[in-house]
Amino acid sequence: MEQKTFSIPNISCGHCVMSIKNELTALSGVKSVEGDAAKKQITVKWDAPATLEKIRIILREINYPATN
Repeated sequence: MEQKTFSIPNISCGHCVMSIKNELTALSGVKSVEGDAAKKQITVKWDAPATLEKIRIILREINYPATN
């Protein structure tokens, strides 16, 4: 299982975190998504077929691009 914490400057509240969780957990292979609106970060755990690039693409598509 892979894990990465993403810095996402567009997060402003808990609703933002929930939107990201809903979108990413729909991706096959994503095991968990945890977020912290105050730190503007989310942590994603995943296995194949999910990939780091697929996660980044979804974040860009929903207007929450990661800066790291």
